[in-house]
Amino acid sequence: MSKKPNIVQLTNDYIDNANQEHRLERAEHEQRNRFMGWILFVVVLLFILPTYNLVETYMNIKQQEKEVLSLQKDYDKLSDQTKERKDLAKKLKDDTFAEKYARAKYYYSREGESIYPVPSLLP
Repeated sequence: MSKKPNIVQLTNDYIDNANQEHRLERAEHEQRNRFMGWILFVVVLLFILPTYNLVETYMNIKQQEKEVLSLQKDYDKLSDQTKERKDLAKKLKDDTFAEKYARAKYYYSREGESIYPVPSLLP
């Protein structure tokens, strides 16, 4: 058996005015909170767009760095090939080396010679 509270609310002008002020303060506080919520929402949107652009730019830079590394490896490989070919061209100017090279690479022989190719001996 629960008892009802013995508190009685008075309804006079002072209480009505106090309640009215309390409701107005609460409404003003809610309106201020709503306004601050909208401001926060706009600020978040303003930070999301530049952040997206920043991340996209970062990803592009990383992709380009990968491409630069790949191209640098290709360049080094081609530089080595070019150097080897220049060295070979320089060596082929010597008649004895050119003769040995042609005999080894293309299996040229003099009359009466037999050729037994050994792949590890190719210049």
